[in-house]
Amino acid sequence: MTRLDAVRGHLIELDVRDKNWSATLAAAQCRGPEVDLGLDELSTPIFTLDLDDVDHNITTMQSWVTEHGASIAPHGKTTMCPALWSWQLQQGAWAITVANEAQLRVARDAGIGRVVVANEFLSPQGLAWLAREQDSDPDFEVITWVDSAEGVRLMTEALTAAGAERPLSVCLEIGHPKARAGVRDHDDALAIARAVVESPRLQLRGIAGYEGSVPGEGDQRIAGVRSFLTAMGELVAELSPLVETDEVVITAGGSALFDLVVEILGPIAAVAPNARLVLRSGAYVVHDDGTYKRSTPAATRTGPVFVAAAHVWARVISHPEADLVLLDVGKRDIPYDAGLPVVQKVVRDGDLVDAPAAEVFNTNDQHAYVRLSEPGSLAVGEVVRLGLSHPCTMFDKWRSALLVENDRVRGAIPTYF
Repeated sequence: MTRLDAVRGHLIELDVRDKNWSATLAAAQCRGPEVDLGLDELSTPIFTLDLDDVDHNITTMQSWVTEHGASIAPHGKTTMCPALWSWQLQQGAWAITVANEAQLRVARDAGIGRVVVANEFLSPQGLAWLAREQDSDPDFEVITWVDSAEGVRLMTEALTAAGAERPLSVCLEIGHPKARAGVRDHDDALAIARAVVESPRLQLRGIAGYEGSVPGEGDQRIAGVRSFLTAMGELVAELSPLVETDEVVITAGGSALFDLVVEILGPIAAVAPNARLVLRSGAYVVHDDGTYKRSTPAATRTGPVFVAAAHVWARVISHPEADLVLLDVGKRDIPYDAGLPVVQKVVRDGDLVDAPAAEVFNTNDQHAYVRLSEPGSLAVGEVVRLGLSHPCTMFDKWRSALLVENDRVRGAIPTYF
């Protein structure tokens, strides 16, 4: 058995409209979606996931979460890739998290049984669709968020107009000054929770928050996050008696500070009756060579150690100056919002070797500018591997990801942005 087995049912055959397509791949896929090709046999640019590294990240995170008495509902918006969602669920994830209605529809189409919508969900059309889906399938469970009495009213009206039979589960979202959504005031939070309880179409499921939007830098930010999570924890005791289900959900946790969530909210969840602490980290599944490499708990405190599993491969297409080469990849293909890619490897004589010292210092739509420390150290036609920064802006540029095992391309899985 290989890592490919975890996603074999999701393998697809690419067509000419996909950026990852090449004539070589198409010829190989004539025999089926599983292939065995060298990286230098394909057109560039291409976007790849290393199966061993993905497996390491999923199992490492799941083990850490379980060891700390928590659950995880990975944020699927990072990848929008049901093949990876399925893999995470196979390894023990409690649910999949999404951010909006469109992503929820993808999860529903993929057969995901429990979905957390980490956002306010107020579209009347979307709520009518969701009511029909929940009423038609008792095994389909959705938990969404609310942070205002007006939101409670709008959701109740939309679900009533749709004739919803099953109540929609909601978590009260707690916010932080100058941060993202979420109620700021303690008394307002309790009033909104009571409004949910009074609604005939909603049921209070628990409390939610996102520590990643707490502003600040360095130790000041960490102190702010601790204060925010402590305030969330203080509300748990008051909200728990209002929760209308057998289980109280306490959920927070992005990809950089989830250890603090477990440290502060874990003991509270452990003593609260029937409470479940749910982390929503998403980036860990592929990690990166930039922003999360520098900011995960393992990098700044202690925690699970992840490895970068996602890369883009590009070809040197121009060498117009002694210390400058241009790659056939740009803003349409690689993330640039949280740091530019780094040149890591080069394919030479069929082998993957360390690349010479080089820096990507600028990008256009379809070009990357690379400064060479040693003039002439990369040649026109050579293929390089780029390490990327920020998983949430990797996948949205691609309709598929090529799967790599032992430096060989083995197949492709789809994304849905």
